[in-house]
Amino acid sequence: MGRTLLIVVVALALIVVGRIVAPVKLGTITLAAEVVGRPGGFPLTNTIIAGWLSTLVVLFLFWRGTTGQQLVPRGIQNFAEYVAEFVLGLCESVAGVQRGRQFFPLVATIFLFVITSNWMGLLPGYNSIVVRESPAAAEPATPAKPEAAKPAGTAATAPATAEVEEIPLFRAASTDLNTTLAIALTSVIATQIVGLRALGGNYISKFINFRGPIDFYVGILELIAELAKIISFTFRLFGNVFAGEVLLAVIVFLIPWGAALPFYGLELFVGFIQAFVFAILTLVFMTLATTAHEHGDDAHAHQASHH
Repeated sequence: MGRTLLIVVVALALIVVGRIVAPVKLGTITLAAEVVGRPGGFPLTNTIIAGWLSTLVVLFLFWRGTTGQQLVPRGIQNFAEYVAEFVLGLCESVAGVQRGRQFFPLVATIFLFVITSNWMGLLPGYNSIVVRESPAAAEPATPAKPEAAKPAGTAATAPATAEVEEIPLFRAASTDLNTTLAIALTSVIATQIVGLRALGGNYISKFINFRGPIDFYVGILELIAELAKIISFTFRLFGNVFAGEVLLAVIVFLIPWGAALPFYGLELFVGFIQAFVFAILTLVFMTLATTAHEHGDDAHAHQASHH
């Protein structure tokens, strides 16, 4: 009891001292990504910039890791080979050697992009580097309306000064629902393509089956399940990463001194888990989409051997 009371008192003291000595401004928390510019009329958001940056980091690391390779890997080459072997071993253990190597490029791309995006969102500067923009400047210009005639001697009212808004230049790409939806669509569509290539027309009968009312009903449920994967993938990744950023922002606002460090460790773990879950579920769904084809081939071969 005494130790718990001491922890509470110390936490409250840190909150008070931190708010007085090193106050931190709590920025506006918005679900939608903020527009930082409009080059050519295109709304460029901070999550788009962060997504491009994450992609460049992944490409640079593996470009450096595969340039001037040595027999005994060191440095970036050692890191690149370790990551590639980890994901490849995971694919082969779940889907087998042949299909695992076939699924490896997509699974590795999803895993590397998501984990890089999640972890880079924890770097200093992602929320502190801001651009200043007037709300009026961000809105499209509207035609000016003619003002009504004013009585003589009426003083003109000075226009109100628009408040300048501070927008973070970077924001983790996974905190944008559009990004997570795009990755989810890529995963589910790729699964359908793999299933069609493996089963052909038989794969379509999984969803559209008129052999009986029960088969037809099961096909509808399978179709709903495929659509549910998109929703599940999208909101699981978005919700976990966005909630983590909000948690860190609130903790730093309340206690600016080092109290957020344990939460940063927690978010590093969550970022890895979310990338791993997204990649492994994609791998499992692609494996299941081709498993029935192999069983059909085995049954056909077994029947042919008896004849």
